[in-house]
Amino acid sequence: MRQNLNISAFDEAAVRALAEFIEKERVNASPADRAAVINALGCFLGECIVRSFGGQWNRDTAGVVGVQLGAGTFINPFWYVERQWLYKLSDVITGLYASIPLRVAGGEEPRRRRTWIPVPLPPQRIVAT
Repeated sequence: MRQNLNISAFDEAAVRALAEFIEKERVNASPADRAAVINALGCFLGECIVRSFGGQWNRDTAGVVGVQLGAGTFINPFWYVERQWLYKLSDVITGLYASIPLRVAGGEEPRRRRTWIPVPLPPQRIVAT
């Protein structure tokens, strides 16, 4: 993948080039090839994360493959590539990459404060016919 993108390293510039590649190539890829393309691009993004932040490839408790950064941060690069690919959100993977130092330092990105009070739903009634 790195050779296809003409990139010499697995760093922030590589992640930006990957994001640009996704934006350009999304329209050219056939739906039949989408899973393979997302897999290849997710592997590349994951390797950029591993080499830049010292993580390692691992499986979480559900068997999902991703990058483990420290004890508390697990990132599924395939999910992020798929979100950018499918929903045309051009800053998904660059935003992820930029957020990693904060995630590693604090365990996660700060969560947005809820502006509403969650209320439990009443039990569902089954109506006999």
